[in-house]
Amino acid sequence: MSASTPAVAALELAGIDFTVHSYPHDRRSTDYGAEAVEAMAAHGFVADQIFKTLVVDLGGSLGVAVVPVPEKLSLKAVARALGASKAVMADAAKAARATGYVLGGVSPVGQKATLPTVVDETIDLWDSILCSAGRRGLEIEVSPADLVSATGAVVADIAAG
Repeated sequence: MSASTPAVAALELAGIDFTVHSYPHDRRSTDYGAEAVEAMAAHGFVADQIFKTLVVDLGGSLGVAVVPVPEKLSLKAVARALGASKAVMADAAKAARATGYVLGGVSPVGQKATLPTVVDETIDLWDSILCSAGRRGLEIEVSPADLVSATGAVVADIAAG
């Protein structure tokens, strides 16, 4: 496969069915989720079906939260779901080192270190969802059950509001 990333390799190794979608990433863009939503809308996907991967600091250890792009993350809910007393957004450099991915290209799959992961419960509303394939401008389409299985995630209500 031409879109070889650790996320793609991990899904292939696990025997999970997925599709890779690519789009031209604008290097000036810093709103990576909005860019993915706009690009994938042309392929029939809606914003709530496209999930962003956020790395959180759980008081010394890191965790991963996967939530629809339009939603804000409830740090309290993430902490509760991952069994921590509190959560804050992780330092970008620490997140990149732990996952092996750059910001805007962090995938919940195929990370350098296996981090505890929580996925928003709205994932179950879809037959398939999109998340980063490990590079800006590259998305993986996968079934919710397969994403949860591949990441060992718990599913919880982690969207704010």
